[in-house]
Amino acid sequence: MDYLPLNAIRAFEATARHLSFSAAGEELHVTHPAISHQIRRLEEWLGVALFHRDARKVRLTEAGLSLHASAGAA
Repeated sequence: MDYLPLNAIRAFEATARHLSFSAAGEELHVTHPAISHQIRRLEEWLGVALFHRDARKVRLTEAGLSLHASAGAA
């Protein structure tokens, strides 16, 4: 079984709060591409898109909003 790394959850949570891969990277002391990679791994693992990615903008999808609300309740 492929286990989800905790780093992917941390990257998601920080990105969801900041709505920015760069700001999440700064908070977690990793690069923007590292955050993007972790988010992509999480999306592949879950089988859903968590963010809408526009030119220089990031927004949560319905699935992303649901996961973020669940993570906040934990």
